[in-house]
Amino acid sequence: MSYRAPVADMLFTMRHAGGLQEGLGRGIYADLADGAAEALLDEAAKFSENRLAPINRNGDLDGAKLIEGAVKTSPGWREAYAQWIEGGWNSVTASPDYGGMGLPHLLNAACTEMWNSANMAFALCPLLGFGAIDAVESHASDELKSIYLARMISGEWTATMNLTEPSAGSDLNALRARAERQADGSYRITGQKIFITYGDHDMTENVIHLVLARLPDAPPGTRGISLFLVPKFLVNADGSPGARNDVVCVGLEHKLGIHGSPTCTMAFGDKAGATGWLVGQENKGLACMFTMMNSARMSVGLQGVALAERATQHALVYARDRRQGRAPGSSTPAGAMDAIVHHPDIARTLMTMRACADAARAICYATAGALDRSHRLADPAERKQAAERNALLTPVAKAFSTDIGNEAASMGVQVHGGMGFIEETGAAQFMRDVRIAAIYEGTNGIQAIDLVQRKLPLSGGETVRREIADMRGTVEKLRGSNAADLTDMAEPLGEAVQSLARATDYVLATLGSAPADALAGASPYLRLFGLARGGTLLAEIALAAHAADATDPVQAGRIATARFFARNLAPGARGLEPAITEGAATVREAAALLAN
Repeated sequence: MSYRAPVADMLFTMRHAGGLQEGLGRGIYADLADGAAEALLDEAAKFSENRLAPINRNGDLDGAKLIEGAVKTSPGWREAYAQWIEGGWNSVTASPDYGGMGLPHLLNAACTEMWNSANMAFALCPLLGFGAIDAVESHASDELKSIYLARMISGEWTATMNLTEPSAGSDLNALRARAERQADGSYRITGQKIFITYGDHDMTENVIHLVLARLPDAPPGTRGISLFLVPKFLVNADGSPGARNDVVCVGLEHKLGIHGSPTCTMAFGDKAGATGWLVGQENKGLACMFTMMNSARMSVGLQGVALAERATQHALVYARDRRQGRAPGSSTPAGAMDAIVHHPDIARTLMTMRACADAARAICYATAGALDRSHRLADPAERKQAAERNALLTPVAKAFSTDIGNEAASMGVQVHGGMGFIEETGAAQFMRDVRIAAIYEGTNGIQAIDLVQRKLPLSGGETVRREIADMRGTVEKLRGSNAADLTDMAEPLGEAVQSLARATDYVLATLGSAPADALAGASPYLRLFGLARGGTLLAEIALAAHAADATDPVQAGRIATARFFARNLAPGARGLEPAITEGAATVREAAALLAN
């Protein structure tokens, strides 16, 4: 089944969950006014549907290969990437000072969703590049920017993030890659990095590696990590690629999914050492790394949305076509069978997929909108609040959305029944591809820890309290409505928000006195946050849909989706609350059993 980008739904979510409508009124999004957003998304949809989606399957079946020391991408990928550059898609949000368009992150969020729905393995290449561009633009010297940034922004040169090592995954204290100062101001980098996405490939003439390493006199732990820019080919004075640097791909991982994306083991310094240049300050690489990671975490959350959307589309087409049994109350002639979409359990499964995908999209777009406001608002106090909101929502966007992506893809296989377990239907690929999204760029457990330990205490807890107040405001709008299909949502969503508020109070109070108890409930807390925030954002979309025209089938569908989430999924918040506030003792007991 072909992918169709849900542009209208994306735009509606941008307007009423991402803040586009209000931002247009304030002049924040002047560059998306007068149909600009619609035109750009329509073009992105065409590229996704007509260029990226058709090569998705062959990327899965005939993935990247390491041949005689060089990585060869799947058939058709080099040509597609050349068209990607030609279309300017790599430069949407980047600085105009270096050839970027400078457009909003909210717009790019919708584009990123499309790229990944169409072809997640392909979209991983620019996804990593976006984070690297942010790091170089924010932290590199003017000289490095003048040499590398324009080509990175155009996509002419791709970029990577080299963090993980065999002994250093989530814990960078164990990082062993070394950097030695050179007389000319450069550094010699030695060591090995693993799980490097697009560490080598044949789509561009150069690859720019951002590498974490330690100097000989660096302090221990994460306080002694520096970040270095290490190109695959050194750059000549005229800007062209020159001599090959001492960095090579020595192996490709054989993975569960995303076969078209080369996941490389990179060796730095097999000969004299790879030449690199410092990004930022010595021993301050962690701050630079988080610039990359925050960008990537937002994009990975959108991967979860993207695969949930793709799996839902795929399953719905199958369910409308596949005939089995007779649905309750069927008017089908005797001896004939009904399409399985008419069976209540299948209908519930499909609506769960749709509602969860839409809720995750709303959270991701709200996160992107907060990032835009943190840069575009005139008032410094408002910018600070927006930046803190973006920080608060980022771990939720990443973890909740990628959990949803995994759940929706698995449900999609279930809708297909036995045929879902057969590779030819394509449902299994979505499940295999999206599985990594909950793991890389900080596992979802780490996102939960980050949310509880670092983001809830922002501004003494005022940031999360503002978010909860905003959710309560939505519930009050529902209660004040004169439409039964809107007021019907108020009670379950109100209870979800109250559960979140009580759980938040508990976590904030417990962090100082018993941090292990607070962290024992971190993952259920993040899930509870996602249910409350996702449900109330869908309610905002429903309120806007009702105001537009509740009799229009498209708007009625948006209201029905929000009601389904509120009545069927939001009540799960009540069950999560005691796991957060009362479950720590049982976690300690279980941990003691597991250790023996």
